Amino acid sequence: MEENVVLTARGISMTFPGVKALDNVDFTLRKGEIHALMGENGAGKSTLIKCLTGINDFEAGEIHIEGIDGPVRNHSTKDAQNVGISTVYQEVNLCPNLSVAENLFIGREPLTKIRTIDRKSYNKRSAKIMEDLGISVDVTQNLENYSLAIQQMVAIARAVDMDCKVLILDEPTSSLDDEEVEKLFTLMRKLKEKGVGIIFVTHFLEQVYKVCDRITVLRNGTYVGEYTVEELPRVKLVAAMLGKDLDDLAEIKKEQKDYTNEPMEISAKGLSHAGTIKPFDLDIHKGEVVGIGGLLGSGRSELARCIYGADKAQTGTLEISGEPVKINQPIDAMNKGVGMLPDDRKAEGIIADLSVRENIILALQAKRGMFRQLTRAQQEEIADKYIDLIKIKTPSKDTLVKQLSGGNQQKVILARWLATNADFLILDEPTRGIDVGTKSEIQKLIVKLAGEGKSVLFISSEIEEMLRTCNRMVIMRDGQKVGEIDEDLSQEGVMKAIAGGES
Repeated sequence: MEENVVLTARGISMTFPGVKALDNVDFTLRKGEIHALMGENGAGKSTLIKCLTGINDFEAGEIHIEGIDGPVRNHSTKDAQNVGISTVYQEVNLCPNLSVAENLFIGREPLTKIRTIDRKSYNKRSAKIMEDLGISVDVTQNLENYSLAIQQMVAIARAVDMDCKVLILDEPTSSLDDEEVEKLFTLMRKLKEKGVGIIFVTHFLEQVYKVCDRITVLRNGTYVGEYTVEELPRVKLVAAMLGKDLDDLAEIKKEQKDYTNEPMEISAKGLSHAGTIKPFDLDIHKGEVVGIGGLLGSGRSELARCIYGADKAQTGTLEISGEPVKINQPIDAMNKGVGMLPDDRKAEGIIADLSVRENIILALQAKRGMFRQLTRAQQEEIADKYIDLIKIKTPSKDTLVKQLSGGNQQKVILARWLATNADFLILDEPTRGIDVGTKSEIQKLIVKLAGEGKSVLFISSEIEEMLRTCNRMVIMRDGQKVGEIDEDLSQEGVMKAIAGGES
């Protein structure tokens, strides 16, 4: 191994059924560096981490750890810990009903001469560990008495005390406020000074440039490159993650219409949800398609969920069609003519064990209530209408929806909201994971619906798709709305805005 290198992974390949999750991926971590592992959803970050930590059994490639002869093959997280690799996840995996000291030493408690747990010893050692890391807590207090940030620091302290050479932090800041993030960064810098190599997985660009030394970018399971932070400005990082070259961008010009004279469909002022989205304003006119641009984790879906009531807004006001409304839960939004296609169709969209017909009429029946049941004839008429209208490929309206392709499942959810005659549609990644032909059909349908006077809030990770369908774009970054683009609606303009205005 190179001098000063603590971990290398070379040629790592991993296949899930039908999917090449990692294809010949390399990664190098040095002692005393904070190294960002970056990539969009599906890039392979989590899969690579699971290969390093023994959760995934990869098919090809080698992992080498400083001080160990030959390649290392971990078969469990215990194996990984034994060679000096520890991971702290976004969800703290400790016992809140035990004390800080008990959590630090769980499974490796010091014993007295008569083989009982030496509480005095581990309380004293715990206090020293926390003091050395600059964490001010009473180690005899239960973990649940402390904030999530402190709980994560305790998880990190436990990892460090187990002699970890490599510390993997997987989205540790996503539930923390700015002050808590800064405390975490202070701890990371202290560990860096002690020579620990840290792999930092995050979606927040600002945090990468604040605390990291190097960046490795993955895209679609492949290795894009390793860079120092200085040689990769934000706009180039965005380009590397999305697979676009700013020198080679084909701009798509489309006819723009001025919607300012059209009636206002949605007007949000100062809406926010603690921990996910900072206060934002958003106006959408009748017949307008407004896109939300930003990297995964920028707050795109959270903004949509806040409007729809899936995450109840804690501040601000909302008007729909000029009328002030209170949206406490999704049924309130549905009753005001709002429909939402969520980004995870399997978890939040389709009801897999119901038929296509039952999935299509679901929202309409919910609006009508349990005492105004749709008859079977009405259900079949509605299902037939929308299967035909948006060309859902299904053997029958009574086929289980789980038997359809992903693209046709997506169309079923769209049909569900069209059946309610929703005036405002929130479409979160409506074309993710579906074939090119069906993508094009859905894009055309969005434009057609807008032409019929429907208003659409459209979220997509594909910039070209948004340029084809949107009249205007809102840009999100780090949980905050940071701007709007209408005149410079080009790939270059959007990518610069996502990156923070850099050239």
